[in-house]
Amino acid sequence: MLFTDTYLTIRKTSESTFRDRASRFIGLAIPVTTEAEMKQELERVRKKYFDATHHCYAFRLGFDKSAFRFSDDGEPSGTAGRPIFGQIQSKDLTNVLLVVVRYYGGTKLGVSGLINAYRTAAKDALEANTIVEKTVNDLYEVDFDYAQMNDVMHLLKEEQLTQHSHTFDTHCSIRFSVRKLNSARVSDMFASLKNVNLKFLETF
Repeated sequence: MLFTDTYLTIRKTSESTFRDRASRFIGLAIPVTTEAEMKQELERVRKKYFDATHHCYAFRLGFDKSAFRFSDDGEPSGTAGRPIFGQIQSKDLTNVLLVVVRYYGGTKLGVSGLINAYRTAAKDALEANTIVEKTVNDLYEVDFDYAQMNDVMHLLKEEQLTQHSHTFDTHCSIRFSVRKLNSARVSDMFASLKNVNLKFLETF
């Protein structure tokens, strides 16, 4: 495999507050799974803290950590988004959005002060959360005639596969997921059944 079949993410939304020379930094760690969800959550934060000076953020998505981005949102380049993203990297997280909202207090903090403030607010938000390990899974759809119902259901139960949806009629269909580590073996087991067609849908 090109990647492990587990990854680390956060359990819930968490918050922190950091102050430096009258500036207030609010850190928010938010679990997200898609870029659309990330944009929705970021917009929600911007609306809630509409009067803030800056809404700096970083995110990383996907079990392979392939989608990521960070933004300084008007702060000097490299002083906000990158330190926030560094906290995601340091804990090897994915499917997470980290936002640090700043209310300017009237005193400039300088480059090092800004880096420390954004890094600390992001770090504290993550430390207020719970890091969990999740598995990478493959989603399949199995199609079969009603006569094969017992064989298919026996295999699903024996392998403790998670069912997501089903259609039971003269012709039947079930969508299920299996941990990536066991995917090839389970696929071979379904392939050994007569009059059963297995189709791979996606990895998530």
